[in-house]
Amino acid sequence: MGFRRMNIGILAIQGDYDAHAQALNRLGVAHSFVRRPEDLANIDGIILPGGESSTHLKVMSEEGLFDALKGFAANGGAFFGTCAGAILLAREVHGPAQASLGLLDVTILRNGYGRQLASDVHMGKTKLRKEPLEMVFIRAPIIESVGQGIEVLAEDAGHPVLVREGRVMAATFHPELTEDTTVHEYFLKQIAQ
Repeated sequence: MGFRRMNIGILAIQGDYDAHAQALNRLGVAHSFVRRPEDLANIDGIILPGGESSTHLKVMSEEGLFDALKGFAANGGAFFGTCAGAILLAREVHGPAQASLGLLDVTILRNGYGRQLASDVHMGKTKLRKEPLEMVFIRAPIIESVGQGIEVLAEDAGHPVLVREGRVMAATFHPELTEDTTVHEYFLKQIAQ
């Protein structure tokens, strides 16, 4: 399946979901905004953007999206979460504890009582390419531990910041806030396999 034949859903409850749409536009990939369970029909994968994870959870539960997203995952759906989206995908969330979809075998420190990675822009090494990758952190959560099936694709300050397990990928930074589409392209390649 080529990128141009894909339709990627973007959870559009809150956060900067439009920046993900712009990244997909630069790649010539169709997208649709997901606000209700029926919006999951006919998409090849879904992006869970940043924002406030507890607000995402509240609206997802009210709209029936929480269970619908779990069903999408059970049917082999691909996920990419950034910042708050990474929190939503984690198996375990604390600091404080919070419900999650539990699709990615990582433990995330949600707000860390001030121990989050600082809001900053870093250039870091990644397994996605030889050149350093621009990473925009905004009150980023911290991935404290990863399970055996997790592939760490990038690290920063001694912590994993880009991880993948099967068809589920998460970044604690915001690749959609740069002009670089490397991370989005990698997600699309995982769907195409």
